[in-house]
Amino acid sequence: MTKAPKLDVYDTQLLVIDVQVKLLPLIHGNDALVATCSRMIRAADVFALPITMTEQYPQGLGRTHQTILDDLEKVKHARFEKMSFSGCGDRAVTDQLAAVGRRQILVCGIESHVCVQQTTLDLLNLDFEVFVLADGVSSRSEFDYDIALLRMQQAGAVITTSESVMFELCGLSGTDQFRRILDIVKETT
Repeated sequence: MTKAPKLDVYDTQLLVIDVQVKLLPLIHGNDALVATCSRMIRAADVFALPITMTEQYPQGLGRTHQTILDDLEKVKHARFEKMSFSGCGDRAVTDQLAAVGRRQILVCGIESHVCVQQTTLDLLNLDFEVFVLADGVSSRSEFDYDIALLRMQQAGAVITTSESVMFELCGLSGTDQFRRILDIVKETT
């Protein structure tokens, strides 16, 4: 029987992929996606998770959405520009993720069927455990989004949600971390 992967707060990091202004208006549910990525950055800060952010060809696709940049400005993070669709196509990104020394990677960003999927498949091939936030990724079409989630899950990624991840990392109620996470979760209701 295969063990079900469960997040370990001391073995987890966050990867935010290409949430850029020129592509975002075309993305299905773009406002919700930005909100989820924002909440995950703030939650990562609560848990002291390392954060890495990529931008796909920013000269053409623009910079990262300002909300995300504002959140990242308040926390320690690594930021990389890339030309390859997969974040792992850039050696600096792969080196950063490996140097952190945490084998579980939470993934959010766009597009599900391109950069997110290719990065996820490469991370799985590098023996990382990948947790894709279904409410934190999207594509221009719902069909591409659905198929990408299916393909990543079949390849071994765990498909989950941001709220599920936050409570899993928290582990128990009644703590300062729980209260801070509860404030973040309440933003969605």
